[in-house]
Amino acid sequence: MFGSITHLLDQFGYAGIALLMFLENVFPPIPSELIMPLAGFDAARGDMNIVLVILSGSIGSLVGASLWYFLGRWIGEDRLKRWAGRHGRLLTLNASDIDKVNTWFDRHNEKAVLMGRLVPAVRTLISVPAGLFEMRLDRFLLFSSLGTAAWTALLTAAGYLLGEQYKAVQGYLNPVSNIVVGAFVAFYLFRVVTWKPL
Repeated sequence: MFGSITHLLDQFGYAGIALLMFLENVFPPIPSELIMPLAGFDAARGDMNIVLVILSGSIGSLVGASLWYFLGRWIGEDRLKRWAGRHGRLLTLNASDIDKVNTWFDRHNEKAVLMGRLVPAVRTLISVPAGLFEMRLDRFLLFSSLGTAAWTALLTAAGYLLGEQYKAVQGYLNPVSNIVVGAFVAFYLFRVVTWKPL
């Protein structure tokens, strides 16, 4: 994977960064924790402009997040409730749970999207409830842009400052991603095992 990332950056420059960050949002195994520090290292060597690196990475990431937002809008709350009625145990949700999440998300959607875009593994997922519960598109784009730009700038700056040690960023952040994913899986399995339909 590293070779492919390097090739895309070398061949397509800023467009390659945007494409990779879009794909990172659609296929989370592609790590932003490697893409942006590598691009930051390239900027430190003078091969790229750091501002354009951050801008292109943020645009690509935001387009990917928007794809998940519109998927959530397409599913919609009514369809999710129908699925929950048929497959409650697998979704670990019933209509009442969905209403509670909707109420919470309506109250905290801006903070949830802003902070969610800064957390590995949550970055992609947070766009789905934003779409499901019909967060206004302009507010979603604003707060998602702020979180995305902060995340992208942080990773780029790390690569810029670390130089040839830029791969250390992925080493530090991978355990965080693994913990978050592990917590999600454990919580989901707990919900499946203890599921009691209404």
